[in-house]
Amino acid sequence: MPRLIADVLPAGALAGGDQPRIPGDGVLLRPWRAGDHAAVVAGYTDPDIQRWHARGMDDAEARDWITGWGARWRAETGAGWAVVSAEAEGTVLGQISLRRVHLDEARAEVSYWVLHAARGHAVAPRALTALAGWGFTGLGLHRIEVAHSTANPASCRVAERAGFALEGTKRAEVLHADGWHDMHLHARLDTD
Repeated sequence: MPRLIADVLPAGALAGGDQPRIPGDGVLLRPWRAGDHAAVVAGYTDPDIQRWHARGMDDAEARDWITGWGARWRAETGAGWAVVSAEAEGTVLGQISLRRVHLDEARAEVSYWVLHAARGHAVAPRALTALAGWGFTGLGLHRIEVAHSTANPASCRVAERAGFALEGTKRAEVLHADGWHDMHLHARLDTD
């Protein structure tokens, strides 16, 4: 069925160029490298990250996960970055991604986590602020969303510190190991 409204962002908005390196306040978002697989394994074997992302990962899966981001960029369905220190970009602090991208509606959903050793240093809100800035001015998105379990107040603080307004609660939306979780929905618009 044909759409009656033109796509907001054209095909090629992502895949038409190389994935950028995005500078932020003391952090740098850079495309994943093959050598980052140990940090990905560390993230997805951390019980705190597993609790909210409901997945684990071994070394081979981490390598595939890293490779998969390039394919998602080319397919224009997602984009993932390693979050590193602006001074030491070899050390991964966490990850942030546009886990779902809808170019037709100029909308994306963000996912993030921070490794245990880097927590407590505002890595996630600084990375989210940097990604949102690029998403609006570099890519041309209209809306960026963050969804997290209502039982995860740390993620709520990250979204709020990065200027993502709480819009509401989606009841029993995501299944975690301990059952169905209500999810907070936060968003920023390009006009915010």
